[in-house]
Parts: sequence; C-alpha cells; structure tokens
Amino acid sequence: MPERLLAVVTGASSGMGAVFARKLAARGYDLLLVARREDRLQKLAEELTSEHGVSVDTLVADLAADDGREALAGRIRTALNFGLLVNNAGFGTMGMFQQADLEPAERMHRLHVLATLVLSHAALRNLAARPDHAGNTGVIAGNTGIINVSSVAAFGQSPTSICYNATKAWMNSFTEGLAIELAAQGSAIKVQALCPGFTYSEFHDRVGMDRGRIPKALWMSADFVVEESLRGFDRGRLFVIPGWRYRLLVAFMKATPSSIMRRITIFAAGRFRRAKTSS
Repeated sequence: MPERLLAVVTGASSGMGAVFARKLAARGYDLLLVARREDRLQKLAEELTSEHGVSVDTLVADLAADDGREALAGRIRTALNFGLLVNNAGFGTMGMFQQADLEPAERMHRLHVLATLVLSHAALRNLAARPDHAGNTGVIAGNTGIINVSSVAAFGQSPTSICYNATKAWMNSFTEGLAIELAAQGSAIKVQALCPGFTYSEFHDRVGMDRGRIPKALWMSADFVVEESLRGFDRGRLFVIPGWRYRLLVAFMKATPSSIMRRITIFAAGRFRRAKTSS
C-alpha cells in the first residue's frame, strides 16, 4: 500500500477550508491545516483524527505576513509525502477604492497573490522532484496538485470590490499558466481554479454583506462547492464553476463585449446603491 499523501489546506478554520479538510480526510489524506485561529484548528484536527484515523497537524500562521508565508512554504518543500495544496485562505472588503483604507487592499494582495505564488512554487518544487511525475500515471501522480480557490468574481469587475475581483482574476490566469507549463512538460500534476459564486460561510459576515439582498437561488452550500471541486480535480478539470446558474453567467460575461459589460456593471451597481440608500 502506498503511504498516505499529505494535503495542505489554508484558511482551514472555517467555511470551505474546513469542508475541504473533512472531505480530504475522508479520502484518506493526511492533513496540515493552516489558519490564524488556533482553537478552531485544534478542534477540527481532533475531530478528523478521531473520525478518519489520519494524521492531522496544524500550523497557526498569517499567510499575509512574510514569516507566516515562509514557514508554511518550508513545510511544503520538505514534506516527504506532500500531495495536495488547497490555497483557500482569503477575504473580501467593501468600499470604493479611493475612499477606503489602503492597508486591507495591500493585505489582500499579499494573501491572494503573493501567498498563492510562494506556496504554489514550493508545492511544485516538491512534486516535480518525484519520478512519479515524469508523465506517468498512478496513485501518487493522479492525486497530487494544487487547488486555488478563486471566485466567479474573477471573470468581471464590480464597484466596491475591485481589488477582490482583480486578485481572483490573477489567480485564474496564474493557474491556467501553470496548467500550460505542466502540460508542456508532460507532467501528471493537476492544477485547478475553483470559481464559486455566493457560498454560505463566514466570508460575507466579515465583509458585512446583507445576505437578504441576494436571491436565495444564487446561494450554495460550502459542501456542494467543495464536492464539485474535488469531482473536477478527479477529472483533471482546470476551471470548476459550481452551479449551472453561475456557469451560464460566466458564459454570458465571456461572450459579451467588454464595453457592454462595463455599462451593465455600472448600471447594476447604481441600482443596488439606490436600493440600499432607500431601504
């Protein structure tokens, strides 16, 4: 029997990160769970060890900070059984760019862009050193790679969240670039950009968004989103957009000229702002 692979999940203390941890443990991965909230990490680690009999380690780290980011990158580079990286840690903000404080935007770029960059480099350095990834198939090669948790927001722009949209667009482009490079090398390592829409989690609570303003039909459970991601990973899908409504939306956005999309976005943002003011 091959040794269990190690899956590293960032932002694992809640939401999709915790769901990824549970589902990967059920698949037999050992885990390294990373987040800033130690109490939640420890509780989840104990739960998964008890339920699935896998090895679960935790790392309390702020990946927007240089020391936290490098601490995790070092662990990934040297883990002998490393198999999968889920770059899930992230956050959003609301507010017009020129009116908002700059620090949250800088922090977002360090987390969404720089952490994804550094950790992906560490992951691929580790995986590419193994003979299993010289284009061969098998238990190890078929289950290793990187899942970058992006967003449907990556395919467009919207006032009050332009940095979030921009960093997720970078994540999509970067992931596609990795896929092209790996394919050119004949590598069996998989990469995926997961692009969910509105998902029930603490994400929107932290942003301060009123969920009631979004139609219920557009909300998805974290369990559904993660299941779609892992099913897509099994099949080697580069972009995974959970939910048929969001797949239609992205198809529409891609087919619509950018000048028209900008007008639609400005019009929709104006209506939303007026409705919020009058409520």
